Amino acid sequence: MDRYELRREDYSLTTDHTDLQAAFAKLFQSHCGIDEVRAAEATGFDEGLWKQLIATGATSMAISEAEGGDGATLVDLTLIAEEVGRALAPVPWIDHVVSARLLARLGALAGDEAIISGTRILALDAAGTGTSGKRLVAQGAIADEIIVREGDDIVRVSFSDKPARVDNLAKLPMAWVDPGAADTRTPVAGGPEAVKAFELAVDEWRLLTASALVGLLEATMRIAAEFAVSRYTLGVPIASLQGISHPLANIAITVESGRNLGRKAAWFLDNEPDVRPELASAAYVYMTEEASKSATFAVHVQGGLGVSTEAASTAYLTRARGWPLAGGDPARAAVRVAELAAARETAQASA
Repeated sequence: MDRYELRREDYSLTTDHTDLQAAFAKLFQSHCGIDEVRAAEATGFDEGLWKQLIATGATSMAISEAEGGDGATLVDLTLIAEEVGRALAPVPWIDHVVSARLLARLGALAGDEAIISGTRILALDAAGTGTSGKRLVAQGAIADEIIVREGDDIVRVSFSDKPARVDNLAKLPMAWVDPGAADTRTPVAGGPEAVKAFELAVDEWRLLTASALVGLLEATMRIAAEFAVSRYTLGVPIASLQGISHPLANIAITVESGRNLGRKAAWFLDNEPDVRPELASAAYVYMTEEASKSATFAVHVQGGLGVSTEAASTAYLTRARGWPLAGGDPARAAVRVAELAAARETAQASA
């Protein structure tokens, strides 16, 4: 038995893991209620919450100790991402940490304390296909620098006047960005290895977004379940009806399935990145499809109340549908799963 055999199938959390997740859950419960989420919708960013978050070390922990960070694992990061999703937190944490990790991977971070600490915000063009021209960037309206791919080159761009936010279903600080019109363009790296590093950053973005959708969906399920046990029809709570209870149980299964798949993907990327590289995109594809369907049902449980703009469940539904689109067409992730799995099968067949 090799030293990883058992751990490949065991994704239970340690006490340190549960303490870490509990700490961030408490932070968001204290500073990111639904009223704060609604208040930040005009810009897609809560600067006060971001300062609270980076004060905890949530950005620096994502960087290796060799680069001046705290050396957290990807499993650790999925736990924080769950809480970001559960709270609908209007902060650029996912985009910033995967961008900073990319710069470190390419040898371009150089102990930059402003980036490591999160006081200088990075965005990743996760939807980019390597072509030139304008593209929508999820955090483009607030980022100090944006990491883009142009062909085989990875470039950092910045604007003296940040691009204007465009309204979007996900309530993100999304903006149209034209790298060619940037005030500052700094080449980071080029060639096949640079492209591979960028694709890994996109995989990490998909993984953490999938984990955020897990937290989002679990919160949505609880809202629907609490309503269902308190709402009566013909003298019984609607939660006792099979048309309500069975789909809610299916949502609970989806939450646990997505959570376990995300943790498995994170473990493999950390420890054996070449063994199951498709798992990160697989988790993203799964949660992209299931979160939207399940959040829609959770809204329907509440009837007319659920579809009102004031309902918390509506805020969760719009983000369940909108957050995945920040990475472009989710079908691209499904294609990546197929390509990586096919490449592994081909390599094993020829070995």
